[in-house]
Amino acid sequence: MSYKGGDIKKGKKLAETRAGQCHTFAKGGSNGVGPNLFGIVGRTSGTVPGFGYSKANQDAAVAWTQEVLDEYITNPRKFMPGNKMAFAGLRREKDRADLIAYLETLHD
Repeated sequence: MSYKGGDIKKGKKLAETRAGQCHTFAKGGSNGVGPNLFGIVGRTSGTVPGFGYSKANQDAAVAWTQEVLDEYITNPRKFMPGNKMAFAGLRREKDRADLIAYLETLHD
């Protein structure tokens, strides 16, 4: 069961259009302006090797659970003041559920 009934296909499209400019999603993918997001669900913030995180992100040591990602994606700057991500957030709950449902598939 996906997070809050999210649609994986819609989430993949959202990821590609809203996050693909800065992030990659494939296993072993390179970091871009943002870190590679493969395996993000369950990972600790600020831990992708080779990516230059903000001090706020490194120090937060947040576990990226589905619920935490939902809150973060709503408004990244409010959730983690001082992070470098320029993304303003996804306001629609359904969009966040779809995106998180897709992110959940990015694991071994």
